Amino acid sequence: MSHATLKERSLLDPSILGPAFLQSLGKLAPWQVIRNPVMFVVEIGSVLTLGLWLRDLLARPAAAPPLWFTGAVSLWLWFTVLFANFAEAVAEGRGKAQAATLRKMRKEITARKLVDGKEERAPASTLRKGDTVVAEVKARTACAAISRYPAAGNTALPWMRWSVR
Repeated sequence: MSHATLKERSLLDPSILGPAFLQSLGKLAPWQVIRNPVMFVVEIGSVLTLGLWLRDLLARPAAAPPLWFTGAVSLWLWFTVLFANFAEAVAEGRGKAQAATLRKMRKEITARKLVDGKEERAPASTLRKGDTVVAEVKARTACAAISRYPAAGNTALPWMRWSVR
């Protein structure tokens, strides 16, 4: 029996980082950021400090802090918001990529369905309420069933019939 393996993606995979960067810029919209109250407050602080830095740059008041300090605080706050959005977008991209890989690997399970007393193979996804299926019990399972339910001891356990409910 062969096992399919998942291809492990690098954290720096360009197919994830490119869209994640664009998505992180889109997440700067206030209606997107407000879903995370902490980052919303940081973004408001970023906008306010950027406004103060621009004010100091254009018309410097006498009691204003050094221009480099206001600019550094504003830059740090913007970096925090952008990095948080980027990290969230990368995580979403990796999750979507992993889900797509798992969908590709999914295999259809075949059921043994009874139709008019005859056994037919059918995809398990097509089973509906009221369908009767056949399940073969392996020796180890049959022994476990006999030891767990001694009343079933000498009955014919190799074949069982279940009804989908």
